[in-house]
Amino acid sequence: MSKTLVIVESPAKAKTIKKYLPKGFEVEATMGHVIDLPKSRIGINIEDNFEPEYIKIRGKAQLLKKLKTAAKKADQVYLATDPDREGEAISWHMANFLEIDLDTKCRIEFHEITKKAVNAAIDNKRNIDIDLVNAQQARRILDRLVGYSLSPFLWKKVKKGLSGGRVQSVVTRIIVDREEEIKAFIPEEYWNLDLLLKKEDDEKEFISKFYSENGKKKTIATVEEAVRLEKIVSESTIMVANVKKRIRKQKPALPFTTSTLQQEAYKTLGFTTQRTMRLAQQLYEGVDIKGSGLTGLITYLRTDSTRIAEEAVEESKEYIKQHFGDDYLGIEKKATKKKNVQDAHEAIRPSSIMLTPEVAKESLEKDQHKLYKLIWERLLCSQMADAEYYVTDVDVACSNLIFKTKGETQKFDGFTRIGKNHGKDEDSILPELAIGDPLIRLKTTKDQKFTKPPARYTEASLVKILEEKGIGRPSTYAPTIATIKNRDYVEVEEKHFKPTELGVTVTNLMKEYFKDVVNISFTAEMEDSLDLVAEGKNDWKSVLKHFYTGFGKDLVNAQENAESVIIADPESDVDCELCGRRMVIKKGKYGKFLACPGFPDCKNTKPYFEKTGGICSICGGDIVKRLSKTGRTFYSCSNYPDCDYMNWDLPMAEKCPVCGSTLFQKGLGKRKKIYCDKKDCGYTAPVGE
Repeated sequence: MSKTLVIVESPAKAKTIKKYLPKGFEVEATMGHVIDLPKSRIGINIEDNFEPEYIKIRGKAQLLKKLKTAAKKADQVYLATDPDREGEAISWHMANFLEIDLDTKCRIEFHEITKKAVNAAIDNKRNIDIDLVNAQQARRILDRLVGYSLSPFLWKKVKKGLSGGRVQSVVTRIIVDREEEIKAFIPEEYWNLDLLLKKEDDEKEFISKFYSENGKKKTIATVEEAVRLEKIVSESTIMVANVKKRIRKQKPALPFTTSTLQQEAYKTLGFTTQRTMRLAQQLYEGVDIKGSGLTGLITYLRTDSTRIAEEAVEESKEYIKQHFGDDYLGIEKKATKKKNVQDAHEAIRPSSIMLTPEVAKESLEKDQHKLYKLIWERLLCSQMADAEYYVTDVDVACSNLIFKTKGETQKFDGFTRIGKNHGKDEDSILPELAIGDPLIRLKTTKDQKFTKPPARYTEASLVKILEEKGIGRPSTYAPTIATIKNRDYVEVEEKHFKPTELGVTVTNLMKEYFKDVVNISFTAEMEDSLDLVAEGKNDWKSVLKHFYTGFGKDLVNAQENAESVIIADPESDVDCELCGRRMVIKKGKYGKFLACPGFPDCKNTKPYFEKTGGICSICGGDIVKRLSKTGRTFYSCSNYPDCDYMNWDLPMAEKCPVCGSTLFQKGLGKRKKIYCDKKDCGYTAPVGE
């Protein structure tokens, strides 16, 4: 019997596909990259047309030996690394290492790990796509040229341990620019004027909001204006001026791409981009499902397309008909391809809609189940009918003023039948109104408001702007965000990114000396150039040469002319017990710590925990901010281990109005609330009340 070796990247993936292959097939994993540029030096011969120096990754020698031995025993070798540019490059490196003829059809790819997909991949073997390989080589070398040139420069001019990168520098700049907008923002006063009304013969009350005066839409800018308009209201009769009834349709969202999954998982589940991608990878590679064994639950997780396979559409339709009826079937939807969308893979969807979240729940970890449910519901909703609402728009006349109100009730729930987060919270029902109906004013409310500055970015809004601007690719968002946090360029404050002094300093230095590297348009154009390489329309080394011509000059100029910037470590309120100096706050590999500024004469260090202002409800100690082993923020008592109090939610500055204990904030968006966690208190309130 002939033997066939299949090489994948992940051991988990290897276990899952093994059960779908016939006898005579063996599966081995590379455990990620096995051949790459060296870590200790740049590894690019710039003078020799940017020729890369590839070496075996340290620690992978035994694995490579094992793979080579397995390949020699096999009659044929199939390379089944991930179906993207990076996976293509890994296959190319493996083919070269195993001395596989690149003219042979040794490459197989599948976008979901199911028996049908795996066997179809074997039946549709192909050559390694050298254009995809070259696009990945170009990206890797570009990032190496920038990173290994900028980092030593920043070490010399700012402080040791810093890094610069082609994408991370632009992302940091976006956050710094937003902070500058916020600081430059000047609030403008405005006023809301609302009427609480009812019909003479109906007890149903409703609110109408000021809209216009003398036929022109108007913003109430001052209290004097608000008082003048209020006086007109008090002296005038009020009647219905116009009633317009219509039906509003709400379309379901398209299936998930990588970036929309990252955004929705953050907004709905509170997952960081890293957490989302880690869980999605587990669902893709396979989980042991009770009664089925190792099963790949979702399609490939790195995609920018909303297209879904015809068989998935048909399966979804069948499920909808069986469980909800024909009325819930959506009309045929064709995914439109947007600019900069590669469309190499279909959208992220369940491998089978028949594996419901309820069935899978007992086999999945809690977070895996949450993410799978989100993906499953999104796919099913996308194939369902629109939700429909009866909408009534009412214009209320008061002398020469117009107030507006809107009522809405659901006509047909459509896709909102699935999942509690897809529909409206509640109907807003108006009394039956007709033109000319007199109205009774129960109350007039005027509220002073001020315009607000643009909000700082959350992980979700940052991912959205990166996608809109064409910065990087969805697969790079999570590691880029992790890098700028780990390098202390940004900090997370109430789930929003705020640049640190270091981040601002480095960004300003980059703006002055490396304008192209931190130029958003330039970075987006570079992504377009790499896409053309992948399509075989651009030479990858020409892209490198074009970039480095300007970058090399900027680097020489910066090295010669940039002045050093000294950033002092912030001082703490703790004295060093060994020498009496005031200790400073430093950041290391595992977070912040206290160190004596007298180093190397005094090498005293201590753990550093940021006080939140909260008080432990158990022992009265300070509540401090800590990081878990996975990098997730939590809050615990400063008296640990004597007191084991901890909380994942954010401590607030306000105290509980019932018992005086510390309040905490939990939830996202409209679900935000504050609560007291002291035993037997039970106080809760919406945020802002």
